[in-house]
Amino acid sequence: MTPHIVIIDDEPITLKQLRRILEKEGYQVAAFSNPQRALEQIKQNPCHLVISDVRMPTMDGLDLMTRVKARFPDMEVILITGYASLDGAVEATKEGAFYYLEKPFTPDQVRDRVKQALKLRQAKEGASDHSADGTKDTQSPVIIGESSKIRDVVSIIQQIGPTDCNVMITGDSGSGKELVARAIHATSKRAKGPFVAFNCGALSETLIDNELFGHEKGAFTGAETRSTGLLEAAGGGTLFLDEIGEMPHTMQVKLLRVLQEGELIRVGGNRPIPVDVRIVSATAVDVKAAVDGGVFRKDLYFRVNVVNIELPGLSERKEDIPLLAYHILSRLNRRGGKDIKAISQKAMALLSNYAFPGNVRELENILERAVAVCQGDVIRACDLPPDLIELELQVYKRPDEQFMTLVELEQDYIAHLLKITGGVRTKTAEILGIDRASLWRKIKKHGL
Repeated sequence: MTPHIVIIDDEPITLKQLRRILEKEGYQVAAFSNPQRALEQIKQNPCHLVISDVRMPTMDGLDLMTRVKARFPDMEVILITGYASLDGAVEATKEGAFYYLEKPFTPDQVRDRVKQALKLRQAKEGASDHSADGTKDTQSPVIIGESSKIRDVVSIIQQIGPTDCNVMITGDSGSGKELVARAIHATSKRAKGPFVAFNCGALSETLIDNELFGHEKGAFTGAETRSTGLLEAAGGGTLFLDEIGEMPHTMQVKLLRVLQEGELIRVGGNRPIPVDVRIVSATAVDVKAAVDGGVFRKDLYFRVNVVNIELPGLSERKEDIPLLAYHILSRLNRRGGKDIKAISQKAMALLSNYAFPGNVRELENILERAVAVCQGDVIRACDLPPDLIELELQVYKRPDEQFMTLVELEQDYIAHLLKITGGVRTKTAEILGIDRASLWRKIKKHGL
């Protein structure tokens, strides 16, 4: 179905510009200069997304958004204004706006925000549209996110998936490394073959040897039959070696031979066995440093790290949290036979402001708890772990337990954004909804 978008702005030039941008993208667009007429049209013919100016003569955008969301809670609203301010942005997003966009905007900004808003709408619908009989989750790997960093990851997967080269995925624990490995397998020529996962840090050297290479009958006490290892089991497919940086040195030597010669020898055997397997590995440690320290073999490193994919942590792509949250909620609904339709704005704000040291896995755990304790069909802030709420309160306090002034809050927030953007002022200004000159004045004002 073609997305239907309603735009409202009392400036004819802005209205025409928005309409042209969106219609070129293939969207169905209805444009209004009168917010009251737009509201009546939305009530009669609900749309997928509303884009509205904030300051209009007969009804402001915040009021319009409140009325729209009272009738259609899942409908996303993007507010546009020529009078952007930090306070206004906070108020708008707190009341339920998907994004606060400052004039003058670029076509790319409009396209990106509209795409993200529609993705979130789709994710919300997916959370409601589930089977209460416990239908199984799909096994297809789905990488959720519209941030630039995750789009780069998806682009690399699409490029290298069919090439059959070995890939190393680096990233913090819980960031989704196995999901990326499965996506690589799914886009490869080996997609119909097996995908076998093994954690190199979970077992002793002897057990790793047996698990990966298998053993011949009589190889050791209790070996009453021949056993094939995971390298053979993954033949024609992909072997995912998680935490490869923790692999014992002797196992590194044996794995290197497999990659160089395309064959292995089972434990207790003497006959080379040909293997055809692609190696996708992952690590949360700095393997390059392990190579420099002599802990990890350099020649193996070059063999398994033909292409490197660096997976961002969730704190580096916070704009993806709403999409991820609703995707996870949809899965939890199916698993638990629940019918939770939404996450409240307050709860979503708490999730979006949290640092997530445990990344996506931690988000899953938090939402699993919330679904378990939720009494209605909307996850509220009180359904989230208490430490998230306590953390939010601490953000607004100084070390002496006194609440921060508005000036101190602004200074602290701008310093935080400068840190997470790596000091890129253009990006910082964009997040704040102000121009670079205004940001420069605030940096000078606060001594940053």
